[in-house]
Amino acid sequence: MFSDPRVPLQPVPAMSYEQMLEKVRYEGAYPTHERAEEAIRLVVAGLGRQLTGDERVELAARLPFEAARLLAAQIPDTQPLTGWAFVKDLAARAEASLATTRWDTGAVFAAVAALAGPDLLTRILHQLPSGFALLFGRAELTPAA
Repeated sequence: MFSDPRVPLQPVPAMSYEQMLEKVRYEGAYPTHERAEEAIRLVVAGLGRQLTGDERVELAARLPFEAARLLAAQIPDTQPLTGWAFVKDLAARAEASLATTRWDTGAVFAAVAALAGPDLLTRILHQLPSGFALLFGRAELTPAA
């Protein structure tokens, strides 16, 4: 089989959706794949409402197809949310506690960060408002006043 030189090569995600699901299940200590999948759907869709531009496109290309579709199906919000407001928004949508939603966010973002890689994740965090670095498990440093 020959590749068509007019069609750009598409990057292959570093893990399958099943592997992503298993990583989220492990990170979140969820008892079932269904519970991990609920967390993925909620958090990835929420992230899709926050990201724009090249970072959104690059992240979608690195996610497994099912997760990329969730991300890309969202219309970005006109007012970006801070990290804490993001968690509160997800909790309201899921009708879940803030603690559970924060846990879900951390578990899913661990898998997303692994797929994004450090360079893309840094660019994503520069695009997002304050509070997201902590959700991705990174320290959030602020410049001295």
